[in-house]
Parts: sequence; C-alpha cells; structure tokens
Amino acid sequence: MSFAEEVLNRSRPESVHDIACRPERQCYSPSPVDWRNHVLYFLLVDRFSDGLEHTRPMLEKSDIEAARRRRPEGRPWRWDEWAESGSQRWQGGTIKGAQSKLGYLRRLGVTAIWLSPVFKQRGHLNTYHGYGIQDFLDVDPRFGTRQDLVDLVAAAHDEGLYVILDIVFNHSGSNWLYQPQTPGGVYEAVYNPAGRYPFGAWRNSTGEPVPDIRSAEDGVWPTELQHGDCYTRAGTGDMGKGRIDDPNAEHKRSDFCDLRDFDLDQPYVLSDLSRCYKYWIALTDCDGFRIDTLKHVTEEQARNFCGAIQEFAANIGKQNFFLVGEIAGGDYAQDYYLDSLDRNLTAVLDIGEMCPILSGVAKGLRSPRDYFAGFNPKARGMGSHRNLGQRHVSILDDHDHIYGDKIRFSSEASCEHQVAAGVAMQLFTLGIPCIYYGTEQALAGPEPSERRWLPYWKNSDRYLREAMFGPEHPRTTGTEGPHSPPGDGLDANLPGFGPFGTAGRHCFNENHPAYRRIAAAVRTREKYPALRCGRQYLRGISFLNKPFDVYGPGQIVAWSRILDDEELLCVLNAHGTERRGADVAVDASLNAGGAGVMTVVLNTAQTSEEEEFSGSHPTGSTIPVNRTADGRAFVRIRGVPPAEILVLANHP
Repeated sequence: MSFAEEVLNRSRPESVHDIACRPERQCYSPSPVDWRNHVLYFLLVDRFSDGLEHTRPMLEKSDIEAARRRRPEGRPWRWDEWAESGSQRWQGGTIKGAQSKLGYLRRLGVTAIWLSPVFKQRGHLNTYHGYGIQDFLDVDPRFGTRQDLVDLVAAAHDEGLYVILDIVFNHSGSNWLYQPQTPGGVYEAVYNPAGRYPFGAWRNSTGEPVPDIRSAEDGVWPTELQHGDCYTRAGTGDMGKGRIDDPNAEHKRSDFCDLRDFDLDQPYVLSDLSRCYKYWIALTDCDGFRIDTLKHVTEEQARNFCGAIQEFAANIGKQNFFLVGEIAGGDYAQDYYLDSLDRNLTAVLDIGEMCPILSGVAKGLRSPRDYFAGFNPKARGMGSHRNLGQRHVSILDDHDHIYGDKIRFSSEASCEHQVAAGVAMQLFTLGIPCIYYGTEQALAGPEPSERRWLPYWKNSDRYLREAMFGPEHPRTTGTEGPHSPPGDGLDANLPGFGPFGTAGRHCFNENHPAYRRIAAAVRTREKYPALRCGRQYLRGISFLNKPFDVYGPGQIVAWSRILDDEELLCVLNAHGTERRGADVAVDASLNAGGAGVMTVVLNTAQTSEEEEFSGSHPTGSTIPVNRTADGRAFVRIRGVPPAEILVLANHP
C-alpha cells in the first residue's frame, strides 16, 4: 500500500508524530531538470473555478449590462455590494474546479500550476485566500478534501503539468486571543518590542475564547502547535520595520495583523512545521512550494526549513523540488535571502521594483533600459541573480501588488490584448515566467466610467481577485455556514464577485485576443531553447535617420537571446495605439555573409486574424540582414501594430 493510500484510509492525523508510515523508496514523480523550461500559472483556488461553468454562460463584453442583474426584490445593481462580495467573502472555487480546467491551462501553454494555500482555515472567518491556517494537516472543506488534492496532482501529472503548493510557516491563522487587558485588545495587541505578552485563550468554532481545545474546530492543529510557547506573542507591529539581517527586527517578531507569529526559535516548532509540509509532499506528490512571508523569518530559520524540505524531497526522488520565496521589501531583500540560503532556495518571486517597471515598459510608459538594466550582474540588488535566469520568477500581475497601484495590468491598458505584450516580455527574457489567473482574459475590473463607485479603487487587494468562474452569489459569512458544500450556503443578498463587475458569467474564453497571443508566444518559447536559457542582449534601433540606440518610451523595444550559434530576436512595439518600425541591430558574427536572412517565427498580430493575414512580416517570411557602412548588422522591421510582438530566428 502506498503512503497516500495508507494515509487517506485514515482520518487526518492529529499529530505529526502519528504519521507512522514512511514514503521513502516509493514511486514519486521526478522533478524537472530545469525550471526555466516551464511556464507557471498562479491561481487563487476560491476565485478560479468551481467546475460548474457549463451551468452559466460565458461573459460577452458586448452585453456586459446583462451580467449586472437586478438584485432580489427588484433592487438595482450596486457597486458597493459587488465590492463587498469581493472583499471578505468566499466565492466558491474548489480544487475539483481547478482540476476541471487543466485542459484550458495546457492549451494556454502552462506547464506548472501554483495553487494558493488550500489548508484548513478557521471556519468562522472569511480567509478565502488561505493564508490563515487553522489545521496544517487537512484541506479546507470549502476547497475540497485531501483526496481531491491528491487527485488534482495526479491529473495534472497525466497532462504533463507540475503542481506547486503555497505554504506558510511564519505564522498560523487567528487561532487564539490575547488576554483582555492586553494593550490594543485581544485581536491585534500593540507591538511589544521588549518581550512577549501572556497567552490568552484558544478560539472555538465560532471564534469565542475557550480554555482548552476539545474539537477539530477549536484552536490549532496538529497537537504539537497547541502550546502558547510556540508563538512569539509580541502583538502587531510594523511589518517593514527593522534591518533585514536583524533576527529580532520588528518585522520578524510581529503578528501578521491577527495571524499569529510562530516562535521558530522554540524547540521543535520549526521541525514540526517542516514535518507538516513533508507530509503534504509525500501525500500529494506535488513538485514544489511557494513559501509565503519568507522575509519575516530569519535567514537561519529559512535555511533550516528549506534545507529540511529539499533533503526530504531528494530522498523520495525529487532532486530539484522547487522552493520559491515570497520576499517583500524590494530587490535588496530578495538578493539578501538568495545569497543567505544559497542552494536551499531555488528562486524568489520578482515582486519588487521590477514588477511595475515591466508593466511600464510593456505599456510604452518607461524606457526599456529601466527593465533590462535589472539583469546587469554588476547592478545592486537582484541583478546578478536575474542574470542567472533560474533564480527569479517573473511577475506581471499577482494577488498583492506590493509595489504600485493595486490594479491589474489590463485595468489601464491601451487595448484588450496589450497585456499579452507584457507576458511576452516575461516569456522571452531571463527568468521563470509566471502568469496570474485571468491575465490571459485581460481581467481589468469594471470599465473606467464605473470605477468612481468602487470603494478603495487602486488601494484594495480585492480588485486583483475577481472570481473568473462568475458565481451568481458569494458564500455566506463563515459564522452562517462555513463548511456547507458548494452550491449551498449562498448569500442571495450579494452578487458574486465576477469578472469586469458582473455576476453569473464565466470568462474561460480560449478565443480571447490575449489568450490566443499568449498561447502562440508560449509555443514559440517551447520550440527554441535560446528563449529559455540563452544569453540576453538589449538591441539598439534606428528610425527617422537617428543613430542606433535604445529609445523610448513607446518605441520599438528589441532584444536578442543567443544560445551557441542561434539568435532569436524579439521585437515589441511598445506603443499602445500607433504602428512602429525601425532598423534593429542583430549579432554581426552570427549573421555573417552577404545572403544572411532572419525568419519570422512568431507574429502575435497574425494570431488574431481569422482569414489570411495581410499585415507585415507574416510568420515564415524572411527579412534580409543588412550592413551599415561600419559593418553593423541589422534587419528592417516595418509596420508593427500596437502592442504586438515579432520573434525572428537566424536558424528557424
């Protein structure tokens, strides 16, 4: 009997030491050789799919008003109700729903799925995002079951997809309260820089204080975490305060609002948490972890945890188990943890300065030098690690947007497909690209004329987290039916937090202009290794008799990826509304000879044409390599439509 079969034949373990069976020497899926060969897709389980899209129509942008239905008792559509639904309500997405969309993701070109945390949350709270864990050894029933998660991973592997689980070991959910007399109160005590507050009381199934843990809904599980000394108990402080290398910095001791910080220096706390996550590797056969709030643990704690996970994974045949850290605080903080953890940490999420720069360049609002300078190995911050490619995960959209406005790329795009230009820059530059769910459908929130009615527009995470499957209504609040099955426990007084300010319409449209362009770009990336692991060079351009240089913003952006004797030239028209062209420099030695040509292997504009393509530089056409008087090699690119990408190859 396999480890998974033996574990699933029992109720979930109450203690990490109750897991008697061992997974070593069993059959597990091996890790990828190189994660640069893969395209990640991050989805919030609650907001992605409930698997019931066949019961509701696909959203048509031309008839969007029909999806803003009148509320009960004939009440008109209200934006504050739609916004309230998205702020603190479960929408109903499930693990089975995510499994139902594996074909959709594979056809997009995704090869690895990153799931938001699926572990059991407090039943009385609406922590739909999954980062407030109550039971570290069980799946939240609103998402599904442990069996559902095992089935999803197995089905993904059958489709040739890897699965990355989102995990948390810095903190637990709001599983206990401070004592009533604590400064600041029982939920978020005032930060105590000098020590720790006395432990208060565990919370029961409705959130009330209880002296003891008596049921699965009380306190926290497993039992190893049911002691007050497992927690720092310093209250809620400034999550950005203190030096990154100070183990006693405020940002490392603070609760995360009302989520309780673990004291990882206490005996066995770190090792018991690592045992919890080893259990999930062995049970599900997953392929990696995204590690939440890694900046908020010390480098020694992070090194020990990541090392333990990597060794366990290697011992069951996953020698390249993916560990990617979420490290807030910008490039310097990311660089610090990569250097400190060395081989124990695979990569970090590029959620610092580069994220808004990437967006700005793709929209023609910033110079391409701003983005490509970040790959300079001599640059401060992440330059050296970005230059390695495999050490950073490129982010365009995500669920937090720590830097800049909290809106998706497409919310202020010049056209519906412009987001595909941003994704293409991720795909064709150094790094491991990650697509955020809904990016391929250009999710953007309501149209600009309606945004004045939205509370905290640009300042709330909710507008990054629309429910792509278009629920009619959200779930009831936690206290009114936290574990009712999908389809039950709905709040008919609120609309579902559907895409573009709608309810009752899904948007899994494989003919969407952004979806089609991204899928075509991924296929090109899959075909040419140079686009995944080649050297990278920003190319100069010349137009209107100007000298070859890097121009911008809003001009042609060009760069090459070179591997051995192959050059792949990527050309983006970064202007959102006007055609652009230029002479673009290429490598003179790799394109030597009087009859040199480069062949167009991708033209994203062509993917949108239902009939024969009539634009410039169709796929398969060739462009001669010309020479300037001083021997510079270049190709003439003309008439590239707004926000479109060309890729040319010297050896197609």
